[in-house]
Amino acid sequence: MTAATAATRAEYCVIACAEAWRDNGEVLASPMGLIPSCGARLAKHTFSPDLLLTDGEALLVGLDGTPEGWLPYRRHLTMVTGGRRHVMMGASQIDRYGNQNISCIGDWERPSRQLLGVRGAPVNTLNNPVSYWVPRHSPRVFVERVDMVSGVGHDRAEAAGVTRFHRLPRVVSDLGVFDFTGPDHSMRLASLHPGVTVEQVRAATGFELAAADDVPYTREPTAGELRLIREVIDPRGLRDREVRV
Repeated sequence: MTAATAATRAEYCVIACAEAWRDNGEVLASPMGLIPSCGARLAKHTFSPDLLLTDGEALLVGLDGTPEGWLPYRRHLTMVTGGRRHVMMGASQIDRYGNQNISCIGDWERPSRQLLGVRGAPVNTLNNPVSYWVPRHSPRVFVERVDMVSGVGHDRAEAAGVTRFHRLPRVVSDLGVFDFTGPDHSMRLASLHPGVTVEQVRAATGFELAAADDVPYTREPTAGELRLIREVIDPRGLRDREVRV
């Protein structure tokens, strides 16, 4: 790839998010956030054409965002509880086993910060695949213990005996890609975005992170994928506001 077409960190993040939906088939892709939305649209444009895209509310939309169908709430819930949805949520906190917090910071009785609330995170994590997007990787987000469990992690799902449909495919941050193939389904560094080191990731993580001796880099976007990202999916370059290096 020439210097003129070299991918930015934000574009590597788009690629990493798109890969979350590879081989998913005909499922509802529910991306929350700009970078995941770009990733879902890129996946549908390229290697996952059967994905259904939503506007995040009540419509199914095409690649350009044009409404193509109505998605009533009962149908949405049917897809969620039937596992025909793969959502990529955000996380105010996430721990080594994938427990996620979007509800509050601090003690439940008197939190220092009120956030979104639990919302649909428990149902999501116990019924359909859930990945996560974190635009600012830091020890304040990747924590030893979340202040409140919204999305259910591997340890809690196993303790409750509800692992049958519990799937956390990946976490994508501005530093790299993570899965849960470490010891006891703990988080593992799967790939680094180019320009990032293992030491940087570990310094920005509030728990001991599993990693191979030789961690690969997140894959390069093809010339065609870069063209789609820059000219079709996000021609205004809003992705670079969400991920800054």
